[in-house]
Amino acid sequence: MSHPDISHHFWPGVYGKRTVMPAGTHGVQHAHTYAHCSILKRGDVMVRDGSGVWQTHSAPACIVIPAGIRHEVRALTDAEWWCIHPSDVTDPEHIDESLIERGAVCRG
Repeated sequence: MSHPDISHHFWPGVYGKRTVMPAGTHGVQHAHTYAHCSILKRGDVMVRDGSGVWQTHSAPACIVIPAGIRHEVRALTDAEWWCIHPSDVTDPEHIDESLIERGAVCRG
């Protein structure tokens, strides 16, 4: 199975995570302590929220993920997904630990 291709983009006070997702791939369920914007640039995805409800989105779409809500993205078709976060961290090796709520990562 293919894996998502992730690239990191940094601007003053803003971090953008670009994920190119082949059809059938998904991200790890996680949460943030703040609301953030996700942009579906191309493709079709399903987004699962903390209650287990899946919603389908087709590009182009801008989706607000509420604070504290565990969420997960699955690509129904080849897709490009961007998450935009407020952050001053500019090190790709440490960006996730600065953004993801502790104890809020679920694998599966």
